[in-house]
Amino acid sequence: MFKRSWKTFVAAFGVAALLAIGSAARAEDGEALQIKIPKPAYSGTPKALPPGIGKVEKPTGKPRPEFLAPKGCKNLALKRPVTSSDPEPIIGKLEQVTDGDKEGVEGSWVELGPGKQWVQIDLGTQAQIYAVVVWHHHGEPRVYKGVVVQVSNDADFINNVQTVFNNDQDNSVGLGIGENMQYFESNEGKLMDTKGVKGRYVRLWSKGNTSDDQNHYTEVEVYGLPVAK
Repeated sequence: MFKRSWKTFVAAFGVAALLAIGSAARAEDGEALQIKIPKPAYSGTPKALPPGIGKVEKPTGKPRPEFLAPKGCKNLALKRPVTSSDPEPIIGKLEQVTDGDKEGVEGSWVELGPGKQWVQIDLGTQAQIYAVVVWHHHGEPRVYKGVVVQVSNDADFINNVQTVFNNDQDNSVGLGIGENMQYFESNEGKLMDTKGVKGRYVRLWSKGNTSDDQNHYTEVEVYGLPVAK
């Protein structure tokens, strides 16, 4: 029994050591993304959520930890063209999704109609994507429902679609129940680790929020490196 336990311990220690070495190597080879954070648009404790909203991350009240990515990663979405399931937004224009303005003030966001909606960014070329950062409307600590982010080389998102984030807890968007947590909007935006997935198009879904049935986007940033042809 002792020999078996010792072997198990050694094996476990070896795996842990390898994981530690791998993390150290990534830290050495990578660099922290330089994400410009807009001014806070609200302060205080988030208000109580309506019943049935499901699991939501609790705000930590602390700055987001640095995110390491390969050297040279930049925001490939800046000024890139945007299309949507709602081609005529209620407020704003679709190009505001990638215009670089992240402030949580009136006039900085685009508002899409109620129900299930998406926006899509064309990066112009296939890229290896390491992070997507999303700012919905962060003028108050609301929670957007059915947030799903997908990447593909197919502009119609029919073939080779890869889901990199999904917090849809009741499959209301119709893309499956997600394992990610819902979260309160803040001036930091939501950083999604996309683990180097490859694709040209990024599509982001939502289905209303805890304040109203509308869908809003202030800014979307896509950090990655173009894939050499």
